[in-house]
Amino acid sequence: MIQFTDVVKTYEQGNNALNGVSMQIEDGEFCFLVGPSGSGKSTIIKLITGELKPTSGAVHVNGYSLERIRKREIPYLRRTVGVVFQDFRLIDKMTVYENVAFAMRVVGAREKEIKERVPYVLELVGLENKMNRHPNEMSGGEQQRLAIARALVNNPSTIIADEPTGNLDPERSFEIMALLQEINNLGTTVLVVTHAQNLVELFGKRVIAIDDGLVVRDGEEESEHAAE
Repeated sequence: MIQFTDVVKTYEQGNNALNGVSMQIEDGEFCFLVGPSGSGKSTIIKLITGELKPTSGAVHVNGYSLERIRKREIPYLRRTVGVVFQDFRLIDKMTVYENVAFAMRVVGAREKEIKERVPYVLELVGLENKMNRHPNEMSGGEQQRLAIARALVNNPSTIIADEPTGNLDPERSFEIMALLQEINNLGTTVLVVTHAQNLVELFGKRVIAIDDGLVVRDGEEESEHAAE
């Protein structure tokens, strides 16, 4: 579960990124986080992953209290939260298999676990036939699927996707969103940060709208075309 209670975040320069955000995302939910540039979305992601601490208020993520988390606990928090970055952050000199396996090695997984888990996750995202390719030999949609596989491989309870369709055409964008919905159907909490209003409307999920560091709307998106 992700819970923000009256969260204020003021940066050292003195600007307030968040001005009292309260929201709760339950285990197994699928939510969109929307808002204009500079509204506070990136700050929310950094608070969830422990990159930042709140100036005041409380942030609870998957059993951890972020306002008083110890430095040595942050790696354990991050094992529960997989992040799909907007710029993918893939390692070009590594193959598809090696990119995903590397994410497991970083947290100390055994080779036996890696050999079992990586093919399963690559099959889940439809890349089982591309294991020996390098990222620069793949399309943008395939690279995004690889980024999702890497975020999934350590079996986090939560996935955060930061503008996952920002560099993709409409067809590939829909495929990536459908994949995230499939992952959610398997029980993983999914939070998608996006500017793609058409996808938000199409999928008809809960939408948390942020503007000027405040939650200005929180509820189901009404849509006649909600994906099943």
